[in-house]
Amino acid sequence: MSVLRKHDEPALVDPTLLLAFEGWNDAGEAASVATRCLARALGLSPLAELDPDEFFDFTVQRPHVKLDPGGARAIEWPSLGFEFGALREGRDLVVGIGPEPHLRWREFCDLVAGYAGELGVRRVVLLGAYLADVVYSRPVQVSGFASNPDWLTELSVSASRYEGPTGIVGVLGQRFQDEGLDVVSLWAGLPHYINATPNPRGALALLQHLTRCLEIKIDEAPLEAQAAEFEQRTSELVANDPELAEYVRELKRREFAQ
Repeated sequence: MSVLRKHDEPALVDPTLLLAFEGWNDAGEAASVATRCLARALGLSPLAELDPDEFFDFTVQRPHVKLDPGGARAIEWPSLGFEFGALREGRDLVVGIGPEPHLRWREFCDLVAGYAGELGVRRVVLLGAYLADVVYSRPVQVSGFASNPDWLTELSVSASRYEGPTGIVGVLGQRFQDEGLDVVSLWAGLPHYINATPNPRGALALLQHLTRCLEIKIDEAPLEAQAAEFEQRTSELVANDPELAEYVRELKRREFAQ
């Protein structure tokens, strides 16, 4: 049986590939929430999925049991799933979203890059989010890298200077660049001291940069409302915790001194 199970084999027009992975690359679920919001807004259709047996440790990422309306039990396995649809006239979009794989990363990257080539993808957008020393009430800062640095300037995104451990987003980004594809990777920096998931403020920041990158418009109002409510709850949390409030004041002082 093929590791890649295809649900459809459409003739795509100049497709862009968008990828997001849950887990280490996805602080506050910002990247996965933003990606799913876009997929719902565009009404994408199932395209393919990877066989999870090859790439996941099910004691780390356990399958879920779900009940259908009739009470029958079904198992949902963790996997990278792909969807597709029209991005705008003359261009299609392929979205891949799922947990970060645990095993055989090189083989995983070979498979994803090979499938992208089979689909005719020439441009890839990757999303991620990380925890940082940032003031929770400030606009969420988005940084990243691109195979053409001018794209970051156009998107008002600062170039990432990060060095250190990386996830599958970083590995795939390098692989696609090595393949000669156009690559943009966007990352939201979220406050590490706010233990709340999902973080709709981070998701909204990524979604806004993503729609600008893809040159489309969608209804962001539902996510904007969630982000405003989240910020209000966070402000109340900080106000009621003297130690946390002092930490935030110290972050503001550091920010002012820079």
